Amino acid sequence: MTLTPHEAPQSAPAPRRVSPVRTVLLTSLGKLVRGVARMRGGSGSALPGLLVEKIDPHFMRRTLDQLPFGVVVISGTNGKTTTTKMVVELLEGQGLTVFTNKTGSNFTRGVASALLGEVSLTGKTTADIAILELDEAHAVHFVRAVAPKYSLLLNVMRDQLDRFGEIDTTANLLREIAIHTTDAVVLNREDPRVFRLRDSLTSQRPVFFGLDESLLSLFPNDDSLRGSAPQPPVEGGTAAAGDAPATALARPEADVTLLSIDGDSAVFEFDGKRVGTSLQLEGVYNIYNAAAALALTRTILGDKAQRDQLITSLAKVAPAFGRGEKLSVNGQPLELVLVKNPSGFRLGLHSFSPEGYATMIAINDNYADGRDMSWLWDVEFDSLRPAGVATVTGIRAYDMALRLQYDEVAVGSVVPDLSEALAEFIAKAPNQPKRIFCTYTAMLALRRELGKITTVEAID
Repeated sequence: MTLTPHEAPQSAPAPRRVSPVRTVLLTSLGKLVRGVARMRGGSGSALPGLLVEKIDPHFMRRTLDQLPFGVVVISGTNGKTTTTKMVVELLEGQGLTVFTNKTGSNFTRGVASALLGEVSLTGKTTADIAILELDEAHAVHFVRAVAPKYSLLLNVMRDQLDRFGEIDTTANLLREIAIHTTDAVVLNREDPRVFRLRDSLTSQRPVFFGLDESLLSLFPNDDSLRGSAPQPPVEGGTAAAGDAPATALARPEADVTLLSIDGDSAVFEFDGKRVGTSLQLEGVYNIYNAAAALALTRTILGDKAQRDQLITSLAKVAPAFGRGEKLSVNGQPLELVLVKNPSGFRLGLHSFSPEGYATMIAINDNYADGRDMSWLWDVEFDSLRPAGVATVTGIRAYDMALRLQYDEVAVGSVVPDLSEALAEFIAKAPNQPKRIFCTYTAMLALRRELGKITTVEAID
């Protein structure tokens, strides 16, 4: 199949040209620094990009301008990494060569560093399209330098308010992404703050993904989590408090709708047809992310998208690192489940039954996790009460243990040191499946420790 890119998007004036010799020298230096960083045990995801940005601020823009299908930005509070992985594999299944920031390093320098691993010494790339996961705040800096052709905006939740401030500030960051997009913006119809971004669009084409009404309560928006009734968007705005729920007919039509979930199987509707498939991805939130990924992929490919191949590719997507990722330790499965806000933790607890599993919770409060851990009190841990939690660890281990005590969840031990806690956790239940709920930096540290005793997929 031959795919023809859409008309090239309008963009800011092209960066100045760089001589071939300078390009080779710059790229060689960047690749060298990246290689050294990896040899020293790091992922090499920051320093090389930072160096290149200092020497040649236009390196990233000049490289990405080569891509015939342009640049795609995926952002939002929850689901960026898994959704990005799905979109990459869906597009690859359609025959495209995709560049992405696989480490999940969503600073601009992380993107620049990832590019260094892909381009030739002369600065050329063979990719057709770039699919980039970007943190809400850093995405704003990126889109001002490189206008994406498409963007996918997933949701707005109360996450890292110590960093972003009020939740509407986060929504405004996503608005900046939307208005800098040149072609189409894919929006979550069921998140009022994301839905309202449609009103900020001018020449951009809005595309929606959404839920059947029967699933709305399973995926509460932030207002619902704060005690309000679910308020699905209606044409012209959102339903006011106390209004009767909007009907499906009152909401704008979604390009892809998630109709039902049954275990690891789901039914989607698009092009007026229902399509069912089983998924390797666990967790109801990942299944809704699949609807977002389908909508974005269909938007990029237009009528060239092959329906059957899309579903075949979707069924093969494995969890992204730390997002329900399954490892094997001493012949028993060990799952890592990332949690970083009330919504994510609630859905994680809902999606993964604790029955038969030994459970550990690892909570850090480093910058990348968010310093304010008070959100733990917005999560109900009753489902863990029957079996209890074997080990609680991380910088905020004692805060987490106190929270569990209030929900009458028994805790086996509290061990703040992650390495020590992991060793104890594995030793205490050698013949039992295990699951660890962990914040972002705790997840990275645990993966490094697990890499010493089992096979862990590289993330860079």
